[in-house]
Amino acid sequence: MYPTLINHIRNYIELDEDQIQIIYKYFRRLNLKNKEYLLEEGQICKSYFFIEKGCARMFFYTDKGAEQITQFALENWWITDYFSFADQSVSEYNIQVIEKSEILAIDHRSFHKLLEELPALERYFRIIMQRAVAASQLRIKLLYDLSKEELYLHFSSYFPEFVQRVPQYMLASYLGLTPEYLSEIRKRNINF
Repeated sequence: MYPTLINHIRNYIELDEDQIQIIYKYFRRLNLKNKEYLLEEGQICKSYFFIEKGCARMFFYTDKGAEQITQFALENWWITDYFSFADQSVSEYNIQVIEKSEILAIDHRSFHKLLEELPALERYFRIIMQRAVAASQLRIKLLYDLSKEELYLHFSSYFPEFVQRVPQYMLASYLGLTPEYLSEIRKRNINF
């Protein structure tokens, strides 16, 4: 049913067939069109989302009304508003797919029931969350340490799929650049 998710989990922990059947009963598949939302600011983030196929972004609106992207997620990545999901509080973020996507969702209540029923998944989700926090910490460090051009070059070398699939104005938002400046950087580094 969800081979991509099962294979991803098996990268971190062992699962037998009975455990796989338990996992299946807690997830639901969402088929979304480009630009559909998984979460909108002001809602409570009720689910944790696994990208089976497609791409999503998480963003908020600045005081000036501009979109500020904080995260992208491609296949085999998880995305959620961790604060809103954990506390079931109102979110300040939006999560939107940016291409036709197949998402697996597990709601807050089901997530906790799944962890009670399969304690081994606690380890899997701990590793996933540690990786998410580490990536966030590295992003913040790079924002301070690198020039804007170096930041783009670093991102494009480590995440070429994003550069290919994500619209330039969204990459610019994520990297803290204007679309025009990103265009200049790309022109200067055309052979990179």
